This record gives sequence, C-alpha cells and structure tokens, in this order.
Amino acid sequence: MMAVSWADRISVLRHSPTRFLSGTTAECFLAELLRELRDDRASYSVKVLLVSPLCEYPTLLCPSDSVGEETALELMSVFAQCPPKSVQFRCHLLLALTSVLVCTSCVSSHSRVSQDFLELLLQIAQDSSDLQGDAAIRSFRATACDCLRELEACSPGLLFQRLEVLGGLRQQETSQLHQSFAGLHTLVLRNAVYQLTQEAGAGAEHLKALLGGNTSLSWDAEQDSDLMKNKDSAALSSLILGPMGTVPTLQTGPDCKELRSVLSSLLEESYLLTPLCQAALLHRLTEVVAMVPGVPPAVFRAQLLRLLGTSEVCLLHTTLLMKCAFTDSLFSAEDEAFILKRLVVLSQHPLLSTPEKLFYMACILHFPENRPISCGDGDETPPVLLTPRLASALVPTVFNDSATMLARLNLLSLVYLEEEGEGEEGRGLAYLYEHLTSLLDIVENGGSREIDVTFFRAAFLFLFYFCHVEHYSNSLMEKLCKLYLCHTRLAPRLINLADQTQDKLTESSWAVRLLRALQGVITEAPLAQLTLQDLSWHLKMLARMAEEGEITQHRTLSFLSMVIMPSSSSLCVSGDWRLGNSLLRVCRRLLVHPSLDSLLIPLADILQHLTCRYGDTDIQDHARLYYTLLTTLSRDKLAGVLAQASSEGGRQVKKRLLSCIMAESEGLTGVLTIHQTEKAIFRLIEAHFEPREETQSDTGSDRNQNEMETCPGEANAALEAYRAQFDDPSFASEITLNYRLAHIQANDSCFDQLFSIHLHFSLTDDHYEELSDISVPCLFRARPSPEVRVRLKPRRPYPTTLRASAIFTTQDGLSWLTVLPDIHVAFQHTFRPLPAPPAWGRGDKLSLFEGLWDEISSESEKEPADCATSLFCCQLKEAALIALVEKHFLPYLLSDLSDREEFKVIFFLAPQSHMLLRIRSEEDAVHFNITTDNWQLLPHISSYLVTVTSSQENTLH
Repeated sequence: MMAVSWADRISVLRHSPTRFLSGTTAECFLAELLRELRDDRASYSVKVLLVSPLCEYPTLLCPSDSVGEETALELMSVFAQCPPKSVQFRCHLLLALTSVLVCTSCVSSHSRVSQDFLELLLQIAQDSSDLQGDAAIRSFRATACDCLRELEACSPGLLFQRLEVLGGLRQQETSQLHQSFAGLHTLVLRNAVYQLTQEAGAGAEHLKALLGGNTSLSWDAEQDSDLMKNKDSAALSSLILGPMGTVPTLQTGPDCKELRSVLSSLLEESYLLTPLCQAALLHRLTEVVAMVPGVPPAVFRAQLLRLLGTSEVCLLHTTLLMKCAFTDSLFSAEDEAFILKRLVVLSQHPLLSTPEKLFYMACILHFPENRPISCGDGDETPPVLLTPRLASALVPTVFNDSATMLARLNLLSLVYLEEEGEGEEGRGLAYLYEHLTSLLDIVENGGSREIDVTFFRAAFLFLFYFCHVEHYSNSLMEKLCKLYLCHTRLAPRLINLADQTQDKLTESSWAVRLLRALQGVITEAPLAQLTLQDLSWHLKMLARMAEEGEITQHRTLSFLSMVIMPSSSSLCVSGDWRLGNSLLRVCRRLLVHPSLDSLLIPLADILQHLTCRYGDTDIQDHARLYYTLLTTLSRDKLAGVLAQASSEGGRQVKKRLLSCIMAESEGLTGVLTIHQTEKAIFRLIEAHFEPREETQSDTGSDRNQNEMETCPGEANAALEAYRAQFDDPSFASEITLNYRLAHIQANDSCFDQLFSIHLHFSLTDDHYEELSDISVPCLFRARPSPEVRVRLKPRRPYPTTLRASAIFTTQDGLSWLTVLPDIHVAFQHTFRPLPAPPAWGRGDKLSLFEGLWDEISSESEKEPADCATSLFCCQLKEAALIALVEKHFLPYLLSDLSDREEFKVIFFLAPQSHMLLRIRSEEDAVHFNITTDNWQLLPHISSYLVTVTSSQENTLH
C-alpha cells in the first residue's frame, strides 16, 4: 500500500506541483520523503521513486540554502548506510545530491557538505574495482563522473586543483568511461585556463604549475577562486561566439610544452568518442587555444581533414566555430571554398531532413570568412565566395516545403541584391519574381491555408529586398489587387503585409500605394455582386485605409453611402451587429483623419442615417454618439478624446466620450466611474454555526425511542436505503456558512449607509466549485448587521480560503469597489449531520453507523484503499469529555448522551465522505477510534481533535 501511495502522490506532484502543495507544504512533504528513505522496511525500488522529486523539483522542496544543506546531509547519511549492491539507488542518490547542492547554491558557497560530496565523487570515480568488467560498478562511476561535470559546469573552477588527477584518470581508463573522463577533463582544463586569464600577473609558470598539479604556485582557492563571484558564468557558455576581440588571453610566451602535450593527447584520442562528445571536446579545446596565444591553432591541423569530410551535423558546426575563432590561421582559402561548396550541396541533399537542410542554409548566411567584410554584428550576409552561379543550385521551387522555400528565397534574395541588372546575372531577380507569381497563381486558384501564408511571407521577403525595383513592386501591387477581388478572405493577410512593409521599410511608400489601389478596386466594384461576407472584408480594408492620412477618403464615404442608403435599406433593416460595428469602425477612423474638414457633411449624413435607420439599438447609440462628437467638438479636441478613449478601451470609452461632451464633465465622470477604496470598509464575520439541518429524525427519536431501540433497521438495509438517496447528484452536495456583514471600524461617515452591495467570491484552490455572487440590499452602521449565507459545493471537503470583493453605492450616488479580508473556511465548517431519510429514528441511524463502520474497516485492509482507520488519544476527565461532546459533537452524536460508556459520532462531508468516531474512556486516556472512507481527511481530523481537546483542557484548568 505504501508503494502505491507514494507512486500516486509523486504522480500528482509531477502533474501539478502547485495543486499538490495546496494540500500540504514543501517542508512536510520533504520530511515525509526523507523519513521514508531512512526506513529499512521500504524497498529500494520505492526509494528510487522517492528521490525523483529531489532531482526534478529541488528548488521547490528546498527553498533556502539551509534547507538544501540539511537535506544533503540526510541524503549523504542514507548513502552511507546503503549497501554497495544497490547500485541503481546509489546512482539516483548521487543525482539527487547534485541537484540539491547546485540549485541551493551550496556548491558555489563552498559549504562543508558540498566539499564532502565532492570528495565522495572523486573517490568513486577513482575506484578501480571494475577491472574485471563489472558493468554495475562502471555505471556507478559513470554517474559520479557526470555529477562532477555538472558541478564544474555550474560552479566553474571547482575542480581546478584536481586537473592532474583527472588527466591521469582519463589516460588510465580503457573502458567506455574514457569518454566521460575526457569530457570532464576538457571542461575543467578550459575553466582553469579561463580563470588564469582573470588573474593579474598569471603566466606560463602558473599554467605549468596548474597542469603539473603543483598548486603552491597557483592562486589561493579561498581567495575569489570561484568564477561565479567575479564574473557572470553565462559568459562561459561559449567564448568564441561573442564579438570579435572579446576572448580573454593568457600571456605565456611560446613555451607551452605542457599544455601542447595535453591538447595533443586529447586530440589523438578524440576519434574514440561519439560525435556529440567529440564536438563538445573540440569546442572546449578551441576555446583553450583561443585564450593561449602561445599555442598555435595548427595543433588542430591533423584533425581538420577528418572534420572537413564529416557527415555529422554537430562536428560540422564545431568546425565552423573553429573557423570563426581562427579564420586563416588554420583554414586556407581552399578549405574555405571547400566548406562553402559542401554546405551548398548539403542544403539540397535529398536524403537529409528539412531541419538539417535549414541548418546548413543558416550556416551559409552566417559563414565565418577568412577575410570578413562585415563587423560581425550578426546580420545575415552571404559570404563573398557564394556567387550567383554557385547559389543557383538553391533556387526555390513550388515543390519545396514552406520553410525550405522561404529560406532559399531569403538566401537568393541576398545573393541577387547586388547583382540585379548586371548582365546575365540579372536574370536571378527575374526568376525570383516568376517564382513569386507562381505562388500567387496557386493562391488564386484556391490553395491551402499553408500556401496562403507561404505566399505572403515570400511577398514580404521579396519586397524587403527589392521594393526599390519599381517594375516588380508595381506589378506585384496590381496582382495583389486582382487577387483580393477574387478572394476577399485574404483581407487580414493584405493588411498584415501592408503593416509589416510599412514598419520595416520606413522610407518606402509601397504600403500606402497598395492601400490606395485596394481602395480603388473596392469602391469601384459593382454593388449588385457584393455579398454580405465580401462587404464585411471590404469594411475591414477600408478601416485600415482610413488610418493613412495620405489617402483621400471621398471614395470610402461614397461607398458607405451607397451601401446604407435606401437602395440597400435591407442592410440597415437587418441590423446585423457585427456589420454595424464594421461600419462604425470606418467612421471612427474617419473622425480623426487629417482631411476631416472636407469629409464633415457626408460623414455626418452617414452617421445620422445609421442613428435613425439601423436595426440594432447599440449601433444606433454609438452612431448617435459619434454624430454628437462630430458636430460638437473641434477637430483637435475630437482627436484628443478619441485617442484617450482608444488607450483606455473597453467599457470606459463611452463614459469618457460623454464626459468630454458635457460641461459638467467632472461630476458625470465621477458618477460613471467605479472608485476604489483605500482599505476594506466592511467584512464578513462568522455567525453562530448551527449545522443541525435534519432535525426530523431526532424528534421522531424522542417521540418513540423505545420502539426504535427494540426494532432497529438492519445494517445492510439501512446502508442500501441511505445510499439510494445519492442517486440524485444534487443530494446533500452543498454546505451553507452563515456570516454577518459588518463595518470594520468607524471610518469616513460617507460609508455609514451603503446600498446595493454586490459580493463576489473567488477561490484560492480547486477544492470547491465556483461560488455565485450574493446581493445584499443595504448595510447601515446604526442597524443590525445583515446575514449572509454562503453556499459552498465541495469537490473535496478540505479547509480553504475565499477571497471576496464588493461593489456598492453610497448615499451620494457614487459606486465603489472594496476588497474584503479573506474568509477562512475551517475543516469543521464542512461537517454536516448525517443526511438520513426523514422517517429514520435513532435506531436506524445507529444501524447505519454500525454498517458503515464494518464496511469501511474491511475496505481499509485492502490494497490500494481509500478507506482508513486511526486512533487519537488524549487525557480528559469524564466531566471534561462530557463537556467536549456537548459543545462540539452534539449535532453529530448518534448514541444517547446519557450512555457514558461509548459515544458514537458521525460527520458527513459533502459530496459523499464520512468520518465515524467511537469515543470511549479507557484507563490510560480517552480513545477516539476513527474510521473514514477518505484517508486524505485523516490529517485534518487529527488537527481538529488536537484543537478541540486542547481548548477543553485549557478551559477546565
């Protein structure tokens, strides 16, 4: 049962950590987890599961460095007691320790536990007991090596004093672990050399001492040895990818025999590694050579032949990084030409995947040249050696997928940008335009959504590079206008194309010319062929055109007049709200157009016609508002009002506009605005909690008690009759909490009398269904507080906190918003008396109690089980126990109060949970025997019993 329980809990944690921690705390969960790890009865398969949260959520479970250090000490203790044969569990413990120490900064602060863990990892890594080929021990050592690499990566310079030891381990290892040691050794070497570059006065002697393990000549490890203290570790991600001239250097002179020897040894063994590990090793060694000018880049020459012919993406990428770092110091002009031709071939290789081809094209656009012309600012520029003839192999076709087509179009556009009109090479631009028109033809003939998107992206790329070529840009504009008339659904894409072009090509007027041309084709199209859908798209386009001050709007107004005038009166009579909004959107844009003075009369006629004739009241109101603005305000004030309304948006627009029209704008604004109180004005106070909702049965019990005691209902029959009630999903599904709404303190007298109070509640967890708002007619300071009943519908009957706010009106007519103090719903608030049938008496309820008790007790013994039993004990005298039952348990008591031998109490918790108590005084203490059909309620009932029994003891004392 324990294994299943932990598996379920960890599954819930992984699914939603926030939801999981709403039912407990990180501290409690961590304590349970560590306690279970120390339990010898738990299997190691379960313990492997238990350490996974520490690997996945270390910062969640260990929110501070002190908690992380304590947790690490606990895990180290568990590791020390774990038998060597449990290799899998020991590996997971190492990973968990690494995660906790790194994520809580214990490693960077050189805490004692981190130093002990580092020594442990080194001891494991140096263990030579797997010489006989023990795969388990080899796996254990590999994990330790991975942990060391992670520690060094997160805290650079941590292992610099162990550099010689790591080099010896790498050379001695003949198993598959050689790869792990090589990667670790390379990372430590690179970080150590980098740290030397940061030390004033460091030189060849320091480097020699470092490689020889003689740290007496090195710097003090405790004196700013951690790179995290003096430089952001993000700078260490890749030194050779930054701007030119930013790589730190170590002046050692030409005598670097020790470093050359180490580099040669690593490079000679690199072919034994997997491609990914080779790439990482070469990347780090490239950085080392870049930082030490005394080592010539020619040290990589022997590896270059193999790298130039590689088919591995990662190795090719590393080769380009080496070229970026060393340029012509390592790569000849022939090498440069060969790499570029190889990239062109790979970019179109039919056996490669699309992501690989796109990667190679990106490498071409960012190709590191031996003699770069640009300043290395990261802009995409084709290399000088990429001639139009060489690039012609990458011309886009309509058969390419979207990403490849756009990437090729972008590359070819850059290549042909400087070649346009120059002899035969000028054909390149013509081909690109022909390719663009081919895409347009596919769109015009009913292409898919993907081809639509691809065409407009391609059009933007073409314009971005060649908008200045009027022959092609004007031709494209004409074709786009024709395309729109055939497919008005493309209006959003045309608007986006105009927006992007206008934004990126600030000196070009192409976007404005396109919109002017589209205005012409829209307003000249015959109305008889115009569908309602086409009209909707036309209005969106006209609204966008109305934003351009350079475009005259008389055509737009004529078109609107023809649409809404009596010849098309059916449009106004239908009163389509969306279409009306589209009409008003155009009018609103025209209200702020620079040429408004010449548009005044026709625009006013259109707004007046909409006010009188349009079939939707909301559209009429807005048209009337715009008409009033147009005929009342000056042009400058009108522009200011609409600009303010646009920035505020939403429901405030109409209020602001009205307030600016009226002379008494300040008062009207105050009336229409909901004000925010500085502090809470009132709160909900818990009223007397009376859970006794089903009193009929008690009355019946008092009326004929003897009869019911002699003829009680059978347990099974009682259970069946009781559960039949829950066939109705709404049965006993709610709890009602009683509160009083009261002023907090004597604040401003303007809040003494409040009206139309609207209470809104929000949940802080998902244990309950959403709450409905509650209206309270009034709240007067001089009158009794009104009662408020809050109805909760639990999903899970747990404690919770409700957040509340209220909107109300004061006597002066102003509306206010106030935030109420949080409402805490305790666990005992969810208790309800047993929802038994109305005809039942005490005997029937006792039969049901016994039946439930037996059933739950038997179910709790099965695995897995939701049912559970528990025992709570406390010291109470008989009088105190009677007082406790009368004060807290009487509404839920089934047995007779006069029966002092045993009290039987049942709590019903909606929607269908039960908590049964047998309370009996024993010789040593009072025993509360608990059984429940929901084991997750046990912590809450235990906490509740501690509270009520402690308060009873304090009262008696």
